[in-house]
Amino acid sequence: MPVVVFVLGLAVFAQGTSEFMLSGLIEPIAADVGVSLGSAGLLTSLFAVGMIIGAPLMAMAAGRWPARHALTGCLSLFIAAHIVGALTTTFAVLLATRVAAAIANAGFLAVALAALPTLAGPHRVGRATSIILSGVTLACIAGVPAGAFLGQTLGWRSAFWAVVIVSVPALLGTWLLVRPAPRTEQSAGTALRTEWRALSLPRVRVPLILGGFVNAATFAAFTYLAVVTTNVTGAGPAWTPIVLALFGIGSFLGVTLGGHYADRHAHIIITTGSIALPIIWTTTALTAHSLPGILIMATITGATSFAVGSTWIARTITAATPTAPHLSGAFATAALNIGAATGPALAALTISTTESPTSALWTSTALAATALAIATSTRRHWTSGYPLDQEPSSRINTR
Repeated sequence: MPVVVFVLGLAVFAQGTSEFMLSGLIEPIAADVGVSLGSAGLLTSLFAVGMIIGAPLMAMAAGRWPARHALTGCLSLFIAAHIVGALTTTFAVLLATRVAAAIANAGFLAVALAALPTLAGPHRVGRATSIILSGVTLACIAGVPAGAFLGQTLGWRSAFWAVVIVSVPALLGTWLLVRPAPRTEQSAGTALRTEWRALSLPRVRVPLILGGFVNAATFAAFTYLAVVTTNVTGAGPAWTPIVLALFGIGSFLGVTLGGHYADRHAHIIITTGSIALPIIWTTTALTAHSLPGILIMATITGATSFAVGSTWIARTITAATPTAPHLSGAFATAALNIGAATGPALAALTISTTESPTSALWTSTALAATALAIATSTRRHWTSGYPLDQEPSSRINTR
């Protein structure tokens, strides 16, 4: 696997850390800038909105640029947003930096995913996708706890500076390692607006929908996993980081193993995983009252969810690249973030209705079961993408 893919994964690690670390920094930020906890919570919700909107917008804006310029431009904006955020004392400015960072993050991920068929080769898109997305899982395991620790010991601004420090080597590596590629007919001038037509293709649309459902199920439960640990199992607060770490470790294992086999055995991973997920989430809900049960199932659900989810995303990129070489990554990024926003919202609705945190796990079960039903009824569509031994007809410009 080319080194550049791991460099892009490092950048995604920094971006994932930034996205999730504020969950442990809301209180000190609110106290420092003089706003309520509810207002400070906008820092996380606006980041999610920025990711959803930013993916297609940034991909279209940067679509005519060489990938080297688009990636480094997005990463430079991301770094600048964190420098300004670490220096400002005004909440409105801090909010603006979170939106800017989210848009830059979405643009970087969209361009990086779209460039994988060229950077890694069409036969290794699945594995390369898993390396990119493993940056997010590693952020959950290491980056977020480290950011929380820094915030508690040195102040919340130190966490922002840490993100900058990790991002700078990724910026330099991206500029040096994303090499020029021959200009193709597609990169020379085909209108980007025609790439939106790829969404009309069932082989593109169906994996996007299913990837979104799997991610919605994942984050519906993950968002409330800490609450389930303390309120349902009766475990002390000290167990919360352990459960979250186990979920993160499982996620990393799932995305790594899934990516290793996704290019050759995608149908097996998708089929068996889609069947397994409703069963696994049901088991998690039924054993949520037991601390050993939640410890074991946190690892299993993380591994299975990310293995299946990353395979769906790789499948989307593989199917969309011939028709939408610039926007394929934007489609995948938007689907991931729509799922990440929708799942917790549905879980919150069910919890408020039932007044039981376990409802979040049943929400994940329902979403996974829906994904299985859709996958079963549309199998002929998501198995009809171009074969992996065939070169994509269009490639993104990496000049």
